[in-house]
Amino acid sequence: MDAREACLSCLRRGTDALFEAALWIAAEHDPTFRPESLLATVERLRHRLSTSLPTLPAREQAQPLLRLLNALDFHEDTSGPDSVLAHRVLQRRRGQPLMLGLLALELARRLDIPLRGINFPGRFLLRVPGADHLLDPAGGRRLYLNDCRELLERRYQGKLQLNSSHLQPCSPAELLQRISRSLRHQHQKAGQLLAALKDADRVLQLGVPTVADHLARADLYQRLECPPGERYDLQHALLLCEDPGERLRLTERLREAGTPDVVH
Repeated sequence: MDAREACLSCLRRGTDALFEAALWIAAEHDPTFRPESLLATVERLRHRLSTSLPTLPAREQAQPLLRLLNALDFHEDTSGPDSVLAHRVLQRRRGQPLMLGLLALELARRLDIPLRGINFPGRFLLRVPGADHLLDPAGGRRLYLNDCRELLERRYQGKLQLNSSHLQPCSPAELLQRISRSLRHQHQKAGQLLAALKDADRVLQLGVPTVADHLARADLYQRLECPPGERYDLQHALLLCEDPGERLRLTERLREAGTPDVVH
């Protein structure tokens, strides 16, 4: 099976194969890389951490785990596709909080430490089930509700208010979609449009797409001078869109794209 099929197969296996699924996403962009080679690296890292973790109840070991990773030189880096490709993050020990969090989730799973990914807007976070705080994957800082509000304020300048949906666990499909969206953005910024298109396709295949997901792929098709692809995604964005002003803009864009039929 190819890398995309292998990723989807891992997704069907659930959380136990989540990190492997991310490695197959990386393999889709780097055909010379084989995920099996790095799964052994993760196991060696698990063993090293297991000898350094303090003797505490399992639910109290999540923050020490994150601090140990930081001490081993795993640090935040948000620039370029390498910050989102799982194998590059392991090799460079640099990555987005999303990828540092994914690695922590895999190590926690192997160490029987209860830990969940939280689908927080703008920054992936972690949580021990039942805890009154969240954890930042980049270093392990505790984040309480006021800290979460400050995070949203800094990123969205008051346009987004904290609510309970921001603190919900991230499903395997949602996490892989989040990785794919971030990769799409980084590849597009780097001018790697065909690579970004792979990521945009994967976003739609992994779970329920949003209006923004279809528009992102429509923009890529436009830049790649593929009108049928652009029209397809504009039409599907229009079907999903509930904002009247946005629907008008999408209708006009469809006309400009030369479609004979506008979806209402």
